[in-house]
Amino acid sequence: MKNKPLESDITGNDRQTKGMVDPVTLMKMKSMEMRARVVVEGFMKGIHKSPYHGFSVEFTEYRQYTPGDDPRHIDWHLYARSDRFYIKKFEDETNLRCHLLVDHSKSMSYGSVGYSKSHYAGTLAATLAYFLFMQGDAVGLATFDNEIRQYMPPRNRPGYLHRIMLTLETTPEGKATDLNQPLKKISEMLNRRGLVILISDLLTSIDKLEMDLSYLRANGHDVVLFNVLDPEELNFDFNTPAIFEDIESGKTFYVDPPAAQKDYAEKMKNHMTSIRTICRNLGIDYHLFTTNRPFDLALLEFLQDRMHRRKQVRHPGGSAVRSSI
Repeated sequence: MKNKPLESDITGNDRQTKGMVDPVTLMKMKSMEMRARVVVEGFMKGIHKSPYHGFSVEFTEYRQYTPGDDPRHIDWHLYARSDRFYIKKFEDETNLRCHLLVDHSKSMSYGSVGYSKSHYAGTLAATLAYFLFMQGDAVGLATFDNEIRQYMPPRNRPGYLHRIMLTLETTPEGKATDLNQPLKKISEMLNRRGLVILISDLLTSIDKLEMDLSYLRANGHDVVLFNVLDPEELNFDFNTPAIFEDIESGKTFYVDPPAAQKDYAEKMKNHMTSIRTICRNLGIDYHLFTTNRPFDLALLEFLQDRMHRRKQVRHPGGSAVRSSI
């Protein structure tokens, strides 16, 4: 009897994919930019009349009133509680800066659905970049394994999106996944608060993960994590004994799947639960995506998270203030 797939256990629910672009079909397109365009344009057509339309002009925080500011933007409810003048700071005023951090370690080269985790992660990053560019936001990119391999600072200008797409099309040649040095260095390079989107399989030591991710959160960045895994990595859906090779270390192991499946499932579930707990503790938006899930869902979940965060406006003194929008 086959074990119940872990994806349902971990995510807690099954998602509707009707009407969304089949990733297997989409990945047959050679151009990453074309894939991103197909997903985003189809997605935007579906939500242009929804409450999410125009989300990028909502305010994300307050700043103290200074002479010359329009007094119409003063929040009088906040004034009544703080006895100070604050005005709403709008997204188009802050000019959102997004950094895409994409895992290019060797483990990302695994794939059982006709393409690798790396191809899926690259297309996911390209889709998010295309979407944010359409919103007028500045987007940058860093690829990494145990160190940063390529870095492009956030920009929004003609031709820059195409350069990002070309960088995402490169094949990973790194070794082990090590978030510590790349995230530490990235956090040191970011001199302005922004949005950081990390895309990785997170097949690394869970003991160091909280410290690694805290580098970004300590500097006040909004962090979104897309945990990309192959379906077989979650379910260990193998039937016959075989020699398995660790892509990153090169070590080989003889494994009898029926005998190992229960232990593997337990360890993987604990690993994923720990990741979720760490993200919750750090205030990081977490999304688990297997490589057979439509990219439209990634955009939808990303947008829902952004809308939720924009309704939680933080008072400069530390108390949470809820937006009226």
